[in-house]
Amino acid sequence: MNNKVLVETSARHVHVSPADLETLFGKGAKLTVKKMLSQPGQFACEERVTIVGPKRSIPNVSILGPVRAKTQVEVSATDARNLGIDIVIRESGDIAETPGCKLIGPNGEIELSEGVIVAKRHIHLTPKDAEEMGLKDKQVVSVKVDNDQRSIIFGDVVIRVREDFAAAMHIDTDESNAGAVGINTYGEIIK
Repeated sequence: MNNKVLVETSARHVHVSPADLETLFGKGAKLTVKKMLSQPGQFACEERVTIVGPKRSIPNVSILGPVRAKTQVEVSATDARNLGIDIVIRESGDIAETPGCKLIGPNGEIELSEGVIVAKRHIHLTPKDAEEMGLKDKQVVSVKVDNDQRSIIFGDVVIRVREDFAAAMHIDTDESNAGAVGINTYGEIIK
């Protein structure tokens, strides 16, 4: 493997706990697969919610499955500003002492006291991929994306290594737009 990695845009989405799923969608609710995602076992769901902040709401936001231990909302910095929520950049799952919001589903709503983040840019790698690239879990790198329109270097990219990952870098929609990142865009990892 070389030092190139597929760069994917991760649009706003919500991860839900089993209890919150039932509150939002009714007793016994299960997530319905709409489309499988690049990370093994991860999928976009048919189920959608409305995110409500102090200033505005964003309707029709996709839930990603499978269910998680805690409900988490991932938005771009632009989304956070529009919602009226402080921008807190964190790795997925690190939601302690982050802002909250309201989520509205067809059968109910929940008030989150925490859980809204702007996801830190990251690269998913298997242990084998990481070893071949000379990278370690939690290492921070930069990634250069060259194109004909808006070449860009993303700094502060966290390497995340786990056996059940597929090699890909994830950035949010603001970052993707800044670099004119399209389908099948690759970036060069700079250590």
